Amino acid sequence: MSTQNGVYVFCAIREKEPKQFGKVRFNGLDNEVYTIHHQNVAMVVAKVDGDVLPDRNNLFAHQNIISEIINQYSLIPMSFGNVFHSEEDVLLITKHMHDEFERLFIHLENKIEVGLKVIAKKEWLKEEMKNNPDLKKLRASKIDITNPASFYDQIQIGEHAQNFVLGLEYEVEKEIYHSLLELAEAGKQNSTIPGKTLLNAAFLVDRDMEEAFDKRVNDLFEIWKEKVDFKYTGPWPAYNFVDIRLRIEGKI
Repeated sequence: MSTQNGVYVFCAIREKEPKQFGKVRFNGLDNEVYTIHHQNVAMVVAKVDGDVLPDRNNLFAHQNIISEIINQYSLIPMSFGNVFHSEEDVLLITKHMHDEFERLFIHLENKIEVGLKVIAKKEWLKEEMKNNPDLKKLRASKIDITNPASFYDQIQIGEHAQNFVLGLEYEVEKEIYHSLLELAEAGKQNSTIPGKTLLNAAFLVDRDMEEAFDKRVNDLFEIWKEKVDFKYTGPWPAYNFVDIRLRIEGKI
């Protein structure tokens, strides 16, 4: 996405009055972060010169601004890299999407996103594999994997290994994911790393339930801590529960 002297969009908030959120440093240059308004919807933006490429510093700068604003507002996040040609274009898209923004604000009001990754401990995984009857039987068969004649036996090994991993993921989904879903407004399971990450989930949580949700995470960790590690992150904007595409025909 390329532009010169463009306007970078971070998010949308409910706000009628002009606001400023300090400065953002993109491409080594500092720019004011401010709002562009249509009725009670404000787009949080900054002027930029040239492309805003997804390097480490730019991504970190984007996230810093979002993190500051989420402490003050329920917001609709935009993905990294939305750059418009002018303030007029930003205002045009805000007017065009006003009704959709209003629906999303109602859905996201007073809510945050948190993430949970459940990562299997190697020692526990080895023990589970060792005790799995199907894998134990295959190990006892001593299949020669260098022998082309054992090709179908090797496929069978792969299928059993896959079923073993899927079984662990299902157990974690049932015991952890669904338990947390009881306290969340919504949940989403993202892709995992087979045999390592057993759950990669995002939850939309009402701020009034945040303390109870955190406690449930801690309680589940106490139950599972000998088997897995938890990577619990947030609060984040609801990226996993919002799909906004900003586009002006012929300009982006």
